Amino acid sequence: MDFLLSGLAACGACVFTNPLEVVKTRMQLQGELKAPGTYQRHYRNVFHAFFTIGKVDGLAALQKGLAPALLYQFLMNGIRLGTYGLAEARGYLHTNEGVLSPVRSAAAGALAGVIGAYLGSPIYMVKTHLQAQAASEIAVGHQYKHEIFPPQSWKVALAAAMVSGIAVVTAMTPFDVASTRLYNQPTDTHGKGLMYRGIFDALLQTARKEGVFGMYKGIGASYFRLGPHTILSLFFWDQLRVFYNTYTK
Repeated sequence: MDFLLSGLAACGACVFTNPLEVVKTRMQLQGELKAPGTYQRHYRNVFHAFFTIGKVDGLAALQKGLAPALLYQFLMNGIRLGTYGLAEARGYLHTNEGVLSPVRSAAAGALAGVIGAYLGSPIYMVKTHLQAQAASEIAVGHQYKHEIFPPQSWKVALAAAMVSGIAVVTAMTPFDVASTRLYNQPTDTHGKGLMYRGIFDALLQTARKEGVFGMYKGIGASYFRLGPHTILSLFFWDQLRVFYNTYTK
């Protein structure tokens, strides 16, 4: 479960931070192996880079490389945090006297980080190639012409739906847990709940007594239920619109 939870948490964060990765990648490639002042600076600072990319490449370009970025985050952080959590749960981080060992903790963290980075490196390379792709007037670094999917491919909709499924489950699971408990709580003779006063009370009580992870109970089952549902719903919706526009013109 540690592998799954840490991977999903990283993916949820990645959806919001990927535009910063795009900006970071391009600024790091700008002026590669050139002396200061001998090259054109397309990106003067972070905010100028955001504006320039959105203006020239379009707003969607700020999410370039999102698919491999999500896979990278899920794999790397799932392995890194999951391996460390497993070592902690098995008691490998403590001495025979039950005292937490800083040396063992550092060694376990380093090993988990190495494994995650090694396995995630090929995906990170693909992500970097895609994030560096830009219109010729603002291009920096070598421009690989990778295309994950052909334009208008049904795979684009499928990939987008998979990403949205992760985001939806990450955002909605706490409310899903609360609603499940509200529906399932015992009631008095007037039908009033005996455990929770409402959804916010259910969330608050759960967080206080079970911790933050208590609000994410069943997240794996939620994704395997909601993920395919979201994927198929958006996929069918997109394809039905294509068919409609094709046969009504």
